[in-house]
Amino acid sequence: RVWTPKWFVNMEDRVEAYLGEEARINCMFTSAEGVGVTRSGEKKQIYYLESTMKYADRGTQFTDRVNGTISPGTAVLTISDVHIEDEVEFICHIKSLTEGREGRTKLTVFDAPAFPSIEGIQTGISVNEVNPSKIGTCEVKNGFPKPNITWYRNNTPLRPAQDEVEITLSVTVESSGLFSVRSELRMKVTKEDKDDQFYCEVTYFVPGGTRMTETNRINITVYYPSTAVSVWVESPKGKIKEGDSIMLQCRGNGNTPSSFLSFKHGEEELPSEQDTLVLHNATRLDSGVYLCISTDTDTFEEIAGNTTLFVHYLDPAVVIPEDTIVPQGQDLKATCNALSSVDTHTAWFKDGEEISKGNTLIVKDATFDTAGTYECVVTVPEIEGMETRGTLYVNVQGQPEIIKPDNTEMVQQVETTVSLHCKVRGFPAPRVEWTTADGKVTDEGVQSTVDVKVTSDITVFCNATNDFGTDALTFDIKAIKPKTVNPPKKKVKKESSGGVIIAVIIICILLLAILGSVLYFLYKKGKICGRSGKQDLTKEKSNKDNIVVEMKSDNTEEAVLLGVNGEKQPPNDQGGDYLDVQK
Repeated sequence: RVWTPKWFVNMEDRVEAYLGEEARINCMFTSAEGVGVTRSGEKKQIYYLESTMKYADRGTQFTDRVNGTISPGTAVLTISDVHIEDEVEFICHIKSLTEGREGRTKLTVFDAPAFPSIEGIQTGISVNEVNPSKIGTCEVKNGFPKPNITWYRNNTPLRPAQDEVEITLSVTVESSGLFSVRSELRMKVTKEDKDDQFYCEVTYFVPGGTRMTETNRINITVYYPSTAVSVWVESPKGKIKEGDSIMLQCRGNGNTPSSFLSFKHGEEELPSEQDTLVLHNATRLDSGVYLCISTDTDTFEEIAGNTTLFVHYLDPAVVIPEDTIVPQGQDLKATCNALSSVDTHTAWFKDGEEISKGNTLIVKDATFDTAGTYECVVTVPEIEGMETRGTLYVNVQGQPEIIKPDNTEMVQQVETTVSLHCKVRGFPAPRVEWTTADGKVTDEGVQSTVDVKVTSDITVFCNATNDFGTDALTFDIKAIKPKTVNPPKKKVKKESSGGVIIAVIIICILLLAILGSVLYFLYKKGKICGRSGKQDLTKEKSNKDNIVVEMKSDNTEEAVLLGVNGEKQPPNDQGGDYLDVQK
């Protein structure tokens, strides 16, 4: 008996590859003479190889993209640039001397799709729609195999439900052989859907498994009727006073373009801008109940809401009495009242300073300082800016009182003019008289001024008189003569002349010393006159002025006085060593 070893062909059930990439198909076998690879269906050979020879069959779609290698027990067919149409069954045929065996595998091609898109409906959807309304569409393009689309609402997948949810799917095969999928969602909406988020999930196949991606989230606008209406004061916040501008707003809890809002105050319809009513310069007459009515223009159903408005008021302050005359020494009493819808606070002011609280003003023992203008201020502490004012004018009756100035005694130069002032208080208004040495000058009023020309010492009297008495003030003016002021002497600059004089004196002394030395030398040589005799001093003097030079030394020789003409002078007045020049 002849024993023949068993042999076989083994291949994977499926080979996966991305579109445009490379696919490797392995065929494992034992004892072969040659290997041929064919496609299923028409079973057309595309490649042949053995240990000494290999080639690609001509005229197939793989001719230029296929290559094969063989090693003991394994043959590998490589397809480059994989196409979609390459997704077929491949057969590995192993031939022996007596028979042949085959192995089969399927090439699967993949291409990931583009990022999916979602588009929601732009118009609102009414809850009153009878049939499901379109929510939006999702689309994913150019995938292989065909991608799948699933709709979600708030992370919950949506499944078709009769009369509630409809999902329509359409698939397009592009010229490239890739798939594009479009899905449309329709749904019957309720009020609760107004805040829901919708999106799509796309799943697609890749070598070795599946992948998933999601679109952006979208919202829809849901129209639903109101079941309640709210009205409120938008501004001002807090309590309202007369003069304010009041803004009322109205809003229903529904959402529908077919609703209409209107305002009423009592039976009066008020003009408004849809959901807003503005009352300018409000008064107490604007207090009351305000009604806001929401009307559905489709069904003509009406729903109303209301609010109560109260406008606080503060009437003008009333001061009693407005004007008053108070005798000196008596008490002043006045009241200030203002009608108000809320509690008030009253204060009295004089010259900007608060002098009393409460609506009654009492001033004891009136003086001229009591006279003036009083202001009553009434405020509402609860409401900022709510106040009113009243005025009281007070005159204090009494004899004149002159307010003495700081100085009534003054010194003034003759032939000048001085202004004198006399300020008087009193009621009725005093009559002011000025008395001077030149006569009488009269001036009416509580403050009088007079100009006085000063010629000598003078006394001026200011007299103030009214029905209740008199007051006087004396001004003493002492006249002085103006002092004669000599014009200032011009200063002569001596700096330069002083230097010249000193230089001249030094030069003169030097010249005299030289002259004396020369004369002495001539005298010693006997060139001038005899040394033993004295000349007559009675000789007639020259018409010219003589300069006498007297010289004396410590020698025992006789001192000689010489004139300019060489005459000897008598030595009567000689003394110690000195040089005297006389002209």
